[in-house]
Amino acid sequence: MMQPGLAEPQRKPILVITSQVVRGGISGRGLTFALERIGHDVWFLPTILLPWHPGQGKGTRIVPALEDFKSLTADLAASPKLAEIGAVLSGYLGSQDQAGPIAKLIKAVKAANPDAPYLCDPVLGDLHGDAGSLYVPKATAQAVRDELVPLADIVTPNAFELGWLSGREVTNEMQALAAARTLGNERVLVTSSPALRRNAIANLLAAPRSAIAAEHAAIPNPPHGTGDLMAGLFLSNLLAGFDDEEALKRASASVFELVARSVKKGADELLFAEEQQSVVKAMALVTSRRVLETKVRA
Repeated sequence: MMQPGLAEPQRKPILVITSQVVRGGISGRGLTFALERIGHDVWFLPTILLPWHPGQGKGTRIVPALEDFKSLTADLAASPKLAEIGAVLSGYLGSQDQAGPIAKLIKAVKAANPDAPYLCDPVLGDLHGDAGSLYVPKATAQAVRDELVPLADIVTPNAFELGWLSGREVTNEMQALAAARTLGNERVLVTSSPALRRNAIANLLAAPRSAIAAEHAAIPNPPHGTGDLMAGLFLSNLLAGFDDEEALKRASASVFELVARSVKKGADELLFAEEQQSVVKAMALVTSRRVLETKVRA
């Protein structure tokens, strides 16, 4: 049910710039399916082609030649239909040199449609036990940090990526919120943020006028691709006119439900096609709460 007085959702095309896999539901493959299932047209610009998620085993990496990639982004930037795009979402980069052409394309979209938000999902690394590491070359991570994050209206790092981007320790909710505020973006959504409850996962949103956390039970050994999906659904919910808290709760519920259903069936990938109703309208309940900003800034 829509919020009272809320206009019909906007289903404008979204430009997605990220990796493409042949098998599995990570990055562009699952994200495009989810957004199209909701009702968005998708302009999809792959940054690299992989047979599957690297966590599934070694595979060939095909990165487009830089001059070809630059020409392709220039073609898109000059398109007379560019103003149709309602938002841009970037994720995994195939090389550090792609950041510059992507930045130019984002600026072109903004010039054609100033209302189009840009969401940067800085796919850089993750936690492993009590530590974390980059899984892209440091030069690529630096290019994302220096050329793409500053352009973004919304940034969606996980806890490790937030710590790397901010240069701060992120081991609890207050540290995560403080680190998110240092990035300077309008909205920072920290996925898999430290939760207050035991055996729980939180998505922490540092929004313009508030900080909100949505928590749900942790699911052991979840399939890859949850961060990509969370970013896409949160962006879609904002485009539909939901406020920050409702957009966060709905996206969190969909991701939680899809993960739970996929794990229950023993899948090693998110079952987008089989459990697509979870993307459209999740039945799972996710609690949300306001985080007191004064605790961070004291």
